[in-house]
Amino acid sequence: MLDVVRLRVLVAVARKGSLTAAAKELHYSQPSVSHHLARLEAETGAKLVQRAGRGIRLTEAGRLLAERAAEIIGRLDATADELAAHVGLRSGRVRLAAFPSALGTFIPAAARLLAGAHPDLRLQLTETEPPEALRLLRAGRVDVAVMFRYDDTAPEDSGIHMIHLLDDPSFLLSNGPPGELAEHAESAWIAGCDRCRSHLLEVCEKAGFEPRISFTSDDIVAVQALVAAGLGLTLLPGLALTAHRHPEVEAREVPGSVRHVYAAVYGEAPYPPATEALLRALRESL
Repeated sequence: MLDVVRLRVLVAVARKGSLTAAAKELHYSQPSVSHHLARLEAETGAKLVQRAGRGIRLTEAGRLLAERAAEIIGRLDATADELAAHVGLRSGRVRLAAFPSALGTFIPAAARLLAGAHPDLRLQLTETEPPEALRLLRAGRVDVAVMFRYDDTAPEDSGIHMIHLLDDPSFLLSNGPPGELAEHAESAWIAGCDRCRSHLLEVCEKAGFEPRISFTSDDIVAVQALVAAGLGLTLLPGLALTAHRHPEVEAREVPGSVRHVYAAVYGEAPYPPATEALLRALRESL
């Protein structure tokens, strides 16, 4: 079955005539647009776009699919509008809790997508680390909790359903060439939240040493400033580096070290329309 999100990307490319313009209209990154097109070509088994100088153009198959997709999406959007009016999605609120580096990267894009699709739906944001986000979710104080785990075990509560959003790699940060992890067995280290600290200990243990933790801070700006000043090394996830990157800090990806980012909801689908709309915006923002 063809993915509607990818069909929307193809229609935008056909309408705008370039990946850059389509990405701007959809509030995606250009690599994300290219990724969706590649996946759509894999799903259809047809070449849909081809290079034309510095730009691209649709193939005959691409034009045919784009025309049909525009009709399908138009009907879907019209149906969604009717249903939204029926169930009250045009008003009300949806509540989201998320950790700081998610709020500093993809969640604003998701909020924009949600506002564009449902301008009268009010989004409430709460910044908090995963344990508290899950407590808020269990208590019914938020509808969706964006959280992370460094393993892929089941959630603590069987009533919580986790929807995978992305895998976020870890990076070794220093104020010079980072080198290999094992080279820093005698260095001072900077740790973050409890989960991040546990992950740091685990990664260093695999490298054959126990880190000497000299500073602890959850603030990615402060942590990187400490690293830049030569006061220690740290591990930070990619989202944190995307949200803020100190110009004097160097980073090296740590192979095999990732955190899994999820959107957690309580109970089983189907979810309330506002929650479904938020989940869709979160997926489309990546």
